[in-house]
Amino acid sequence: MVRKLIAGTAVAGALTLGLAGMAGAATGTSGGTNTAINPSTTVCSLLPQLQARAQKVEARLAADLPKAQAREAKAKAAGHTKLADAIANRITRIQNRETNVSARLAKLSTACSTGTTAG
Repeated sequence: MVRKLIAGTAVAGALTLGLAGMAGAATGTSGGTNTAINPSTTVCSLLPQLQARAQKVEARLAADLPKAQAREAKAKAAGHTKLADAIANRITRIQNRETNVSARLAKLSTACSTGTTAG
């Protein structure tokens, strides 16, 4: 279960950092062609896929969160405070990452609907 939480965090991080990489990669031109590709067009075309992936990860994390919280409570009850604190910190990091990814997706949705580039 902890591996799933870590994997979910990694996917959320990839979504967060991957958008900047895609936007940066789309600005380069190849050879002498004069193609008008801007970052907002590229990211906006991928937005539905990104949203679907984020929702899939959020659903998996939502299913795993109660298990992690139960594990934290069990560790506290057994007197393993360091383990309980580590689990609590991991849960907090995952929730913060999920919030950040949701905020970025909302920002991208707004930018794509208005036709501006989200930075």
